[in-house]
Amino acid sequence: MYLIYFAIIILVPLWAQMRVKSTFTKYSQVPSSTYRTGAEIARGILNANGLYDVAVEEGHGFLSDHYDPRSKAVRLSPENYHGHSIAAAAVAAHECGHALQDSEGYAFLRFRSTLVPVANFGSNISWILIMIGIFAHLSGLLLLGIVFMAAAVLFQIVTLPVEFNASSRAMDQVVSLGLIANREEREARKVLNAAALTYVAAAAVAVLELLRLVLIFTGMNRSNDD
Repeated sequence: MYLIYFAIIILVPLWAQMRVKSTFTKYSQVPSSTYRTGAEIARGILNANGLYDVAVEEGHGFLSDHYDPRSKAVRLSPENYHGHSIAAAAVAAHECGHALQDSEGYAFLRFRSTLVPVANFGSNISWILIMIGIFAHLSGLLLLGIVFMAAAVLFQIVTLPVEFNASSRAMDQVVSLGLIANREEREARKVLNAAALTYVAAAAVAVLELLRLVLIFTGMNRSNDD
């Protein structure tokens, strides 16, 4: 059972990463009919929604695209910033979806932002407490580590609706504004769906790991009672 478990938590994220890379590579070679760069797509969406104060900047690294709410900037990786492909359009629009969420005060985005310091602290300290608790057979310390880990897991779960909503907003924008042709919507969705798999896989693995630790804690308590 442990072999199956470890195979799942290792192979599922790897499969998701391979899927997003292969899908992105495929559609990064398919130019959009409007032949606009990712930067132009992003600027068009932001301007259409009155977000003139949100900058569109070129970032660094492969698929390093993200929206920075602190500096109000959509940062696109070089291949998407300069690219004219379906993939570049989809990714740029997705990051603008986060900017729209931020401007509208989207509830799940606000909740996720409040979880950031707790999740960071929890992910850093949880395994220290968990390992000490397991090896020293201290169920109280193990439970504390599980609580901290649960905060990090909650962050990953809350991330799911944030990402799916951003993708939904992205597709609405690029189609309604004519930034891609209607016939290209299906291909753009494939890019965003593949990217979403990485978040789903990460959340699923995190939940499985949390459940495993809860079972270890339960077993430890039973052995103490005996």
